[in-house]
Amino acid sequence: MTNDFAPLFRTAIGFDRLARLVDTLPQDAAGYPPYNIEKTGEDTYRVTLAVAGFSAEDIELTVKDNALLVSGKVAEEPGEKAEFLHRGIAARAFSRRFVLADHMVVEGAELVNGLLHVALRRVVPESAKPRRIAINTLTATKQLPQAA
Repeated sequence: MTNDFAPLFRTAIGFDRLARLVDTLPQDAAGYPPYNIEKTGEDTYRVTLAVAGFSAEDIELTVKDNALLVSGKVAEEPGEKAEFLHRGIAARAFSRRFVLADHMVVEGAELVNGLLHVALRRVVPESAKPRRIAINTLTATKQLPQAA
C-alpha cells in the first residue's frame, strides 16, 4: 500500500516528521490495559490506565520522540508459587504507547486504587506562539530621470 503525500507538502513547511508519526501510530487500539484520555483544562490533559494488581515499582513511564510509553510487568516474589483454581485478574505484562503533540510535557503520575493517572500539559514557548509581523514601506527618494 503506497500513499502519495505530495499534495500535503505543497503548502506545508517543516512537516518532515509526518512519515515518522505515521510509523508510530498504535497498531492495537483495543488492547490491555484499558485507558481514558481526559481534557482537564484548556492546556491540561490526563491519561488514566486501569492497572489493578500492579505496584508503582512494576510500572515504567518513558517519554521519547513525542511519545509516552507506559509499560508494566508484575515481578513474581521468590518462593511464592500459588496454585490458582481460577485466575480472572489479569496481571500480564503490557506496553501502551501514546503519541504526544508538540510541546506536550508530562507533569507527573500517581497510582491510586489501581488506576495510574498521568498528568500532561501543553507548554508552548514564546517563540512558537503566533506573532504579528510588521510590514515596512519604503518611499522613493530619487526622482525619475526626465525625458529630454
